[in-house]
Amino acid sequence: MDTKLFLTIVSTVFFAELGDKTQLATMLYAARSPGDKWTVFAGSAVALVLASALGVMAGELISRTVDGRTLTRIAGAGFIVIGIWTLARA
Repeated sequence: MDTKLFLTIVSTVFFAELGDKTQLATMLYAARSPGDKWTVFAGSAVALVLASALGVMAGELISRTVDGRTLTRIAGAGFIVIGIWTLARA
């Protein structure tokens, strides 16, 4: 296993997920069900694993037809567009 790649992915996904809608929804479920914190944790963990698996599979399929550099540029442009759209709506 490529340790550098693994740690890059862990840190990137961890910081990207902090404070997003998914974490807020998880906090809401935990607040509504204080005695079931492990059920909330397990449910949100499974959902994140499934979403990540879908992302990995989609990335694998897309990488067969789109060059990695092009895909990186498209993803970067997408983030910029979302950021501008978010700022414009604020």
